[in-house]
Amino acid sequence: MSTPDDWNSQVIQEFRANGGRVGGNFEGAPMVLVHHVGRKTGKAAVTPMMYLPSDDDPDTIYVFASKAGAASNPAWYYNLTAAGTAHVEVGTETYTVGVTEVTGEDRDRVYSEQARRYPGFADYEKKTAGIRTIPVLALTRT
Repeated sequence: MSTPDDWNSQVIQEFRANGGRVGGNFEGAPMVLVHHVGRKTGKAAVTPMMYLPSDDDPDTIYVFASKAGAASNPAWYYNLTAAGTAHVEVGTETYTVGVTEVTGEDRDRVYSEQARRYPGFADYEKKTAGIRTIPVLALTRT
C-alpha cells in the first residue's frame, strides 16, 4: 500500500520531468509545487497542489486547503500561514512568494471559480459543510 508521501513523490517527479505538467487525475490542471517548512518539526517539505491563477494579478496564484474534503486542514496550510512565505515551482520556474489568507467574499468568489472549473472542489466543500470552511491562500511573487 502506498503512502501519501509516495504519491507526492511520484507527482513531484512527473512534474519536474515534464515542465510542470502531470497526468492522471491532474492532467491538464494547473499544478504548483509548494516548498514549506514544518512549523513544529522544522523539516523541509514539498507539496504538489492544483492552483487557480488570479485574473487580476499575474504574480498571484491561489491554492486551496481542501485535503480532499477531510474534517481538518492539511498541515501545509498551518506551515504556510505561520511562515508567511514559501518557494514555489510553477512550470520550470522557481520563485519566492508571500502567503496571505483570502477571507470573506473574496475567498468565496475564488473558491467558487475553482469549484466551477474543477467540480471535485465543490464535492470537497459539501463534505466539509458545517465542519470547516476550506481555506484559500494567495501566493504572490515577491
